Amino acid sequence: MVTAAQPVLPRATARPPRAGAVRHLGPNWYATVMGTAVVASAGAGLPLSVPGLRTALPGVWAFSLVLLLILLGSRALHWTRHRDQARAHLLDPAMAPFYGCLSMALLAVGGGALTVGADWIGTRAALAGDAVLFTLGTAVGLAAAVAVPYLMAVRHRLEPAQATPVWLLPLVAPMVSAALGPLLVPHLPAGQARETLLLACVAMFGISLFATLLMLPLVFARLITGGPLPLALTPTLFLVLGPLGQSTTAVNTFADVAPGVVAAPYAGGFAVLAVLYGVPVTGFALLWCALATAHVLRARRAGMRFSMTWWAFTFPVGTCVTGAEGLARHTGLVAFDALAVALYLVLVAAWGVAALHTARGLLSGELLAGPRSAAGAPR
Repeated sequence: MVTAAQPVLPRATARPPRAGAVRHLGPNWYATVMGTAVVASAGAGLPLSVPGLRTALPGVWAFSLVLLLILLGSRALHWTRHRDQARAHLLDPAMAPFYGCLSMALLAVGGGALTVGADWIGTRAALAGDAVLFTLGTAVGLAAAVAVPYLMAVRHRLEPAQATPVWLLPLVAPMVSAALGPLLVPHLPAGQARETLLLACVAMFGISLFATLLMLPLVFARLITGGPLPLALTPTLFLVLGPLGQSTTAVNTFADVAPGVVAAPYAGGFAVLAVLYGVPVTGFALLWCALATAHVLRARRAGMRFSMTWWAFTFPVGTCVTGAEGLARHTGLVAFDALAVALYLVLVAAWGVAALHTARGLLSGELLAGPRSAAGAPR
């Protein structure tokens, strides 16, 4: 059995040997792909016409695609050459939930192919790429949504005091499929195919929503009764925004594509759901954002240093941007346009900070080095 104390990201040792550079490359690195891809896709829906923005966004998406390919190759090498470490990650309660990030990285890059990548590679190539990545990402996400909670129950032996927002990651992945799947609906043959995909996305919305509703109280109760998270884990509080923003995005995309795909009463119902669900959830997301920001500022004053958890400032915020953009479309309110723009500025700033520190950590070798043991010696 595997038991683990509250996970704390350790200090790194010296630069690892080149041959073992990927030994400690965990699935959490896919967060860099997610955070980069959402900058492109969220920017495409902004209500502003910023000179040069539409030209720059396909480049950002292309960068996320390159990151994805590099990480897929590196992680394959990791499993081939360092199978013991890969299994240790899977059985580590602090690392296993990050396997949901693989699914979300595939989905985010696939969705970005249709929203902005088509400007460079053409609609046909973008559609083919999204279809492949959506299928793979959805399969991985559904598997992670079952396998990771199963491992948490039978192998990890967790205590309530160990609950962190990281536990939400494998449960959010089906929601990303639900939000991005409707992009493919208009490209399918009319009739059964379109309706089947749309309702499958609604089903995945339900899978993720109800699983999140079961897990989130554990996270909130731990935060209230157990005190602030360890400094390195404090940024993960922003992960809670992921299911909130992504579910709001999902109900709005359902409403976008439902007319002509499902019968009229249901199409109208999706439009109602987009507003009646999206507005209160966005309100809670803003409340949580304020709470998480207060915790991060406290942790920063207490000496919180950069770690890969800082990427939690990117993708979850990006889902709130796309959620606000959807509400702006279906309500016509300028307030949601303003909210989307404000959150997008936060997203870009957060991505810039996280990307800069990650590049520095890679150049120094610190981020890929092995952790120290409790005695101070490298493991």
